[in-house]
Amino acid sequence: MSAVLDLQDVSVRRGTTTILDHVSWTVSEGERWVLLGPNGAGKTTLLQIAAGRMHPTTGAAHVLGERLGAVDVFELRPRIGVASAALADRIPASETVLDVVLTAAYGMTGRWREQYEALDHERARVLLDVFGVGRFADRRFGTLSEGERKRTQIARALMTDPELLLLDEPAAGLDLGGREELLGALSEIAQDHRSPVLVLVTHHVEEIPEGFTHGLLLRDGHVHVEGPLGSVLTPGHLSETFGTELEVDRHGARWSARART
Repeated sequence: MSAVLDLQDVSVRRGTTTILDHVSWTVSEGERWVLLGPNGAGKTTLLQIAAGRMHPTTGAAHVLGERLGAVDVFELRPRIGVASAALADRIPASETVLDVVLTAAYGMTGRWREQYEALDHERARVLLDVFGVGRFADRRFGTLSEGERKRTQIARALMTDPELLLLDEPAAGLDLGGREELLGALSEIAQDHRSPVLVLVTHHVEEIPEGFTHGLLLRDGHVHVEGPLGSVLTPGHLSETFGTELEVDRHGARWSARART
């Protein structure tokens, strides 16, 4: 399988602070990855590099076969779907839900003077329906609940039929029902062989959807362990990563963790 992401000895520094420290990581076609680690571990920074929105200070980062620093990122980015809190904050509250999804076709976060074809409108509405927010197409984005916004963002991320889909804490802030609805939708995507390569960032093993295949644990900017999900999500690995003794259980295709008593 060819590499969709190939990071070799990547470091990111800001002043005297090292955010990522000599990270090497390869993601191949057909894989679904979850990134786990405590606050400040470097997860979002790693995702920003994968999205082509940040360059490493040192090391080489290849995304979809293109080396960052030697490619026009404005041509690369439409091939990558991203859903994150940072992106959501840039979406005008007054934008209609349909336009939130449509504008991804131009890599914009607000409708301006661009024109869309009937096929664009049809795809946007189908994606909103898939994530259960089709009935809100004409509503303002700012009037949606947190769960509805999350589902709209993922529909937006899929608008350009990306080769790589990056999700930064998609279940953060959702209640139990909203979380399970979202994870159900993500499980369907993860188990569809036609879907793009998926990378999901989370703090919680309970938020890993069914169908994910690999895991990477980050701590203090370093890769602690990576590999097939079952070999990564062990009590020992997770306890060392999060700095507390944990018990880890598997429930079919889902996981849970709690402090050891």
